[in-house]
Amino acid sequence: MAEPRTLARADTADGEIVLRRRDGVVELIVNGVFAMDTTEVASELALADAVGSPPGRVLVGGLGLGYTAARLLDNGAEWVDVVERARPLIDWAGAGVTGQLGRLASDPRIRLHAADVVDFVTAADGRWDAIVLDVDNGPSFLIHADNAEVYAEDFLASCHTRLYPGGHLLVWCETASPDLEIALNRVFAGVELIEVPVTREGRSFDYAIYRARRGC
Repeated sequence: MAEPRTLARADTADGEIVLRRRDGVVELIVNGVFAMDTTEVASELALADAVGSPPGRVLVGGLGLGYTAARLLDNGAEWVDVVERARPLIDWAGAGVTGQLGRLASDPRIRLHAADVVDFVTAADGRWDAIVLDVDNGPSFLIHADNAEVYAEDFLASCHTRLYPGGHLLVWCETASPDLEIALNRVFAGVELIEVPVTREGRSFDYAIYRARRGC
């Protein structure tokens, strides 16, 4: 396997963030922890597809490598607000460091916000048809400990108030989380677990997407 080539690197208050390319694959490393790469993006696409079609107006928490937001555009989203706490990722999108990120920055339906998604949603005065959260690996494996707030009932309730009636909250997790499912059921009218089978490096496992619906 070839040595990785660094595409971009920055220090942030949360630690180092790096984009690198290895054997044609783009990797995102956050605070020394592998976050995602372009080898397997089935769950990122499934996350966008779970919003429904057409997606309408969507807020995405977490830019990543841009696959979820790009899929929402392909599915006909009216507009997409992307909230990312790591400002360098937004800067790299504007600079077109990868084609996918550059595509998002140049699409007039995309609005990129450098902010913490909890603060952004809590302070918002608008509403969305869907809120999509992919800001960490889920409550069982956090890259940033303070992201536990994303999965807490108080913030889930804030998301509920920012959805149009009948709208959905989607939450990506590395694995199923019974505690998160309980918290969602306390706030929303209905909660569904969508399992996305993935094979990586000879291992097969399931990522988890929770879809919660606001009542009418």
